[in-house]
Amino acid sequence: MDFDVGVRLKEIRVAAGLSQRDLATRAKVPHGLISLIERNKSSPSIASLRKILGGISMTMAEFFKEDRQPRDKIFFEPSELIDLTSRLHRVSGGKAGGAGRLTLRQVGDAHANNLQILHERYEPGADTGDVMLEHRSHEGGVVISGRLEITVGSQTKILGSGDAYLFDSRTPHRFRCVGDQICEVVSACTPPYL
Repeated sequence: MDFDVGVRLKEIRVAAGLSQRDLATRAKVPHGLISLIERNKSSPSIASLRKILGGISMTMAEFFKEDRQPRDKIFFEPSELIDLTSRLHRVSGGKAGGAGRLTLRQVGDAHANNLQILHERYEPGADTGDVMLEHRSHEGGVVISGRLEITVGSQTKILGSGDAYLFDSRTPHRFRCVGDQICEVVSACTPPYL
């Protein structure tokens, strides 16, 4: 069953007792954007959805979570990872930015453990969008396969299999798959930001 981003956003906004204008003001986004998303007339980028959810103090994991897993769960099969973005991509036509699809899957309850671990998969050309990401965290990861261009502030580097990164996430940053192969990354972030 497809995840309806617009319906979910409206449910959360109404439950928080906010008008569309109130949420837009708190999230510092154009007032009409909330209405367009709720009516599924516009598909938010990852950065835009994060910004909107920040206006109601909710993470993307909480936004997309359908069933809560037990907090003391230790081991996870691939099917138990929490899909944070593929539902968003279905609404937006399969693209977060660039030519390919980006998928982020989270291990367990990131907030219960104050650590977000992601399995990231970038199709050729996929990127996190034109708007640079910024959040109060530290993050790092290891490229498992493919080539990933990472921009952090004024520095840009293409990483390959086995290469790694670690930085203060308050510095504007962006990720983009380069080349013609799928890029896979295992990353961690603390405190969690999605």
